[in-house]
Amino acid sequence: MNHNPPMVSVVIPTFNRSDMLKDAVASVLDQDYGNAELIVVDDGSTDATARTLAAYEGRLRLLRQENRGVSAARNAGIRAAAGTLIALLDSDDLWLPGKLRAQVYYFEAHPEALICQTEEIWIRNGVRVNPGKRHRKQSGDIFERSLALCLVSPSAVMMRKSLLDEVGLFDESLPACEDYDLWLRIAWRHPVHLIDTPLIVKRGGHTDQLSRMPELDKYRIRSICNLLDRGCLSQNQRQACVRMLKTKCAIYAQGCLKRERTEDALYYEHLAARYESFGDRHK
Repeated sequence: MNHNPPMVSVVIPTFNRSDMLKDAVASVLDQDYGNAELIVVDDGSTDATARTLAAYEGRLRLLRQENRGVSAARNAGIRAAAGTLIALLDSDDLWLPGKLRAQVYYFEAHPEALICQTEEIWIRNGVRVNPGKRHRKQSGDIFERSLALCLVSPSAVMMRKSLLDEVGLFDESLPACEDYDLWLRIAWRHPVHLIDTPLIVKRGGHTDQLSRMPELDKYRIRSICNLLDRGCLSQNQRQACVRMLKTKCAIYAQGCLKRERTEDALYYEHLAARYESFGDRHK
């Protein structure tokens, strides 16, 4: 590592997770990389979060805001960041030793890289589980595979701040799948690099996870439509988006019909048809 190591700003958004937050904060403060700042954004917590964070006074920057959601909290932390590198950590996850140093080394060895993530360990309800084949991470052009499901973990990511200046921050209008949306906006144009070593622990199974929200595909559909509307994609990328949009709209419409939401079902059927013809016209 050079004699002037880059500064890393670590952003943890949190809402009513005081117990899990302690582990997340400690896993950052215990890292062996010196030039880093930790920014915790309390998104209107009403539990013991303030008391938990008081124990770390002087070792982190605390931002408080009214409850506006995870995207607004992350964005507030990113805007306040002083570092040229941005690392994210969800308050229910934690880092393993050496995570920050490994990613900074990677960026120094690969100056062309704008974003990288690490492999991860999954813990669900206290038990280690193995991710399925479709969740397997790859390095490089992951755009088409990322259309089906989110293949980038916020807690595993480090990005150059200049990348976010280019593509924008998290979409605060999305109540969920905001990370899926950002990674698509990055991956259509840039490779996502992978350090093939598990350096984070993802802890799942608790009831307040956004991934447990119903109707997640509704927000993925919106993200794909937004990307198609921008007109920025290559022909192959556009065709892949239209195919995935058609699949997701069909599944979502079928779910609406089962719940006797006929009007919603028709909307998504027509949406898929509109973009299918859109893709044909732009071949």
